[in-house]
Amino acid sequence: METKKTTLRMENISIEFPGVKALSDVDFEMETGTIHALIGANGAGKSTLMKVLSGAYSHYTGTIFFNNEEVMIRSPKEAKDLGIDIVYQEVDTALIPYLTVGENIMLDVIVNDMGKRQFINWKQTHFEAKKILEHLNIKIDTKKGVAELDLAEKQMVLIARAIVQERKFLILDEPTAPLSNKETAELFRIVRELATKRNVGIIFISHRLPELFEICEDITIMKDGQIVESKPMKEMTTQKVVESMLGNSSHEEYQRSEKDIGDAILEVVNLHDKEGKVKDISFDVREGEVIGIAGLVGAGKTELCKTIFGAMGKEKGSIHLKGKELTIKSPYHAVKQGLALVPEERRKEGVLVEEPVYSNLSAASLKKFTKVFSFLKPSLEKAAARKMIDDIGVKTPTENQKVALLSGGNQQKVAVGKWLMSEADIYIFDEPTKGVDVGAKKEIFQLIDALSHDGKGIIYASSELAEIMAITDRIYVMYDNKIVKELVTKNTSEEEIMHYSTGGN
Repeated sequence: METKKTTLRMENISIEFPGVKALSDVDFEMETGTIHALIGANGAGKSTLMKVLSGAYSHYTGTIFFNNEEVMIRSPKEAKDLGIDIVYQEVDTALIPYLTVGENIMLDVIVNDMGKRQFINWKQTHFEAKKILEHLNIKIDTKKGVAELDLAEKQMVLIARAIVQERKFLILDEPTAPLSNKETAELFRIVRELATKRNVGIIFISHRLPELFEICEDITIMKDGQIVESKPMKEMTTQKVVESMLGNSSHEEYQRSEKDIGDAILEVVNLHDKEGKVKDISFDVREGEVIGIAGLVGAGKTELCKTIFGAMGKEKGSIHLKGKELTIKSPYHAVKQGLALVPEERRKEGVLVEEPVYSNLSAASLKKFTKVFSFLKPSLEKAAARKMIDDIGVKTPTENQKVALLSGGNQQKVAVGKWLMSEADIYIFDEPTKGVDVGAKKEIFQLIDALSHDGKGIIYASSELAEIMAITDRIYVMYDNKIVKELVTKNTSEEEIMHYSTGGN
């Protein structure tokens, strides 16, 4: 007997925020049992459209239909009651850190049951959570606190929560961003099973185009709050997708300009952290040089960046800047001595999402904007912010806009711009293009190139090998928390980097 399909149709969906029309008469359609790619440049409206569908935004106009019957979605509960759920990209905003893994996975079930019975069967709760994790082939103790998990584990907990209850449509917003290749392959297995065996419609948002061609049957492309293309994936090519996203012919590849590279400006010698995530690391960065820290998720790239910046405790080893050994006990000391870090988790660590753009941009260099008796001069602060917004191309109605209302790519530009105003000597970028579209990615590359031409030293940590090849001069490959190989970018290949990243000799 053939499984009955449910058709989802959104018609004339529009929504506005102060100073921004985020969606304009958008029509979107799909059915259960299919995997549908939704893609667009940062700020195109794809996440906003999905927040309307999942009930996060209620002030939209337009109509939503299930099987040609109009449905009401003005809250997350109404969406979930219809069988619609979303797994957000920013995992820390969706999980409750002081609860256990099992409690987070079963959260919706617990909340729904609270009105029906007085007591919660915790043993049964953890049993059900464990069953879901086993189905996902994930080995995480359900009684472990969520705060203790790494980014990839948190992502899988969210996916587990989403499939505990029967779902008609599941929205995955950049689900593979924090995952390794192995974890991504496992996620794809689960996604295909949900579509083919459970008749779930999957809406898959990702900027990794090869993934979309691998797993999706249909694609919808958005630009400036509107749909510009919607068709079967087999009728598209990577180049066509990029052209539709950007509105003109564009190549994802980036060619850095020629420059002079000076003497070593930063030297890291036999560095170990207190948690065993950084083991005997030694490398150097020269004036005007971009060095890549390559490796798979879990190799220790983020921990290395944080240890250098003083955000993780140093066990032993030394860090030298311009020949002088640095004493870095905290990020405060790192900033004072000329280091800057653009972290991987931008919303959690890189920007103050509830503050305006201008105060984010000035946060690392407040001394510049103080006068007599150290009083802050907002007029100076805002003038500098407006110049930086123009210089780095932040798309915002005004410098007073709250950062939370910007797209992911523009939030990342703010995180970078903050450090450009501080005039550091060494800039550390940890996965700076995660969740960023090809247009914003190119602009970030141009910013980094400009910094290197100014004689700054750049550390660029990424698991995206194409990016490492495009932007760097030399590459250090990490495996099992150690540097296992140094390579000259122009003399190597993605295949060689991957060989050492996976433990090859």
